[in-house]
Amino acid sequence: MNVNTESERAFQVKPNDTLVLASRQAELAARLDPRWQPETLRPVLTGGNIHYELSARVHAVECGGLGVMQQLVGTLGLREAIDGQLALFKRHLPYHESDHVLNLTYNLLTGGTCLEDLELRRRDLNYLDAVGARRIPDPTTEGDFLRRFSSVEQVESLMEAINETRLRVWARRSRRQKKVALLDLDGTIAEVCGECKEGMDISYDGKWGYGPLVVSLANSREVLYVVNRPASRPSHDGAPEWIDKAVAWTKRAGFAKARLRGDTDFSLTAHFDRWTEAGVEFVFGMDAREDFVRMAKERPAVAWKRLPRAERPAVRRERPTNVKALVVQARGFEHLRLGSEYVMEVRYRPRKCRRTYRLIVVVKHLDVTRGQEKLFDEVRFHFYVTNIPRREMSAAEVVWENNARCEQENLIEQLKNGVQAMRMPVGNLVANWSYMVIGALAWNLKAWLGLMLPAGQSATAIVRMEYRRFVRELIRLPCQVFRSGRRLVYRLLTTTPWVRVLLESSWWLGRVRYG
Repeated sequence: MNVNTESERAFQVKPNDTLVLASRQAELAARLDPRWQPETLRPVLTGGNIHYELSARVHAVECGGLGVMQQLVGTLGLREAIDGQLALFKRHLPYHESDHVLNLTYNLLTGGTCLEDLELRRRDLNYLDAVGARRIPDPTTEGDFLRRFSSVEQVESLMEAINETRLRVWARRSRRQKKVALLDLDGTIAEVCGECKEGMDISYDGKWGYGPLVVSLANSREVLYVVNRPASRPSHDGAPEWIDKAVAWTKRAGFAKARLRGDTDFSLTAHFDRWTEAGVEFVFGMDAREDFVRMAKERPAVAWKRLPRAERPAVRRERPTNVKALVVQARGFEHLRLGSEYVMEVRYRPRKCRRTYRLIVVVKHLDVTRGQEKLFDEVRFHFYVTNIPRREMSAAEVVWENNARCEQENLIEQLKNGVQAMRMPVGNLVANWSYMVIGALAWNLKAWLGLMLPAGQSATAIVRMEYRRFVRELIRLPCQVFRSGRRLVYRLLTTTPWVRVLLESSWWLGRVRYG
């Protein structure tokens, strides 16, 4: 990767754009000035004398931020990567594989939630101009495209094309940012309402649907692999294969080492030795087996140390009344309250392993109350296993590291209810799997935009931003679209706090080159 002016780190925005931004921000600040509180005789929201007219010359779209995402796709060579690895068509009449994938991705990026929303896009002349297309596939055509994925190998080819592109994103990151790749593992339930979805099954809690496995990179909240399975399958089923693929990707991306994090389902002891010999670290939860609990109870008191937790910052305002606690107390419900936590560790060699590992034990002392009366004390044990040496990570830090993987629950929630990637729009397992991968691509493009920008507050905010807010703040901006001097011009018609970031991102992406 190189930048045309390597020494130039500051973004550049056209002088006229800077003046317009400053003027509109000043006007907005004046309008929002809280000191303006005149007493009026009429309501403020009067609307005015409204008349509708149809513009003959000015063409506009509601998704002005889509231009930057197209720049990002072009800069990273995503189109070429998809067409190079995914072969579903013998002839392209007229669409290529990348056209279908990006058409579905742009639908999700611009606020679409299902295949039917594509009909709104394909009937919008200005949107067609914005994506530079004569026409785009309709919902039925896209459903047929998804059903062309008939094998695991084809879906895997799409994921590998995306991961090849991801290598270019991480090529820009520093060695300090690539010390450890944090790979989080978890399964979830994608419930469906239809009765004719091939591959669906009933889950442990009585829900019909699928049971996707998600392997994500916690450093940037990206999805590396998403694997569709029937809902009856356990979380860890087939996980080692995809874990190995994710570890292989981290090595190609230049990470110094990889660390696996997961709950008790992923403590696959048959693979511990192999992962350790390959230099892969892991921190997994372990089931509270009877022999573990008995061993923990037999340990002397001096073996235990209090488990410190990060203190919350001092609250500068008066805390509101905890209404929930008052209701629980008034209605006499049993309530659990954490009293104290202690931690200790022992050596542990699973039966399927030749090596010994660190088994971290946490005991929680809980106060069980009903109303204002304390009933009894309850003791619960939690276990964690790791191959990270004690000199690098203390027992308490192992517990914190495993607790940190819970952030993946938020990522899965974003995939489900933000991106709507787990709607399962077609009738078979593999086709719905391909749609999940495309939905995850929409989420990843958000993260890639933040990662491609020089480190700063805006870049971090984009990576951490919830998906719907990202669409609302940076994509769905009214914008005039026209061609001028061999250029496709997006002229923004509004100013928000994120417009400057959008302009700066476009300038930066126009100067990043790979070769």
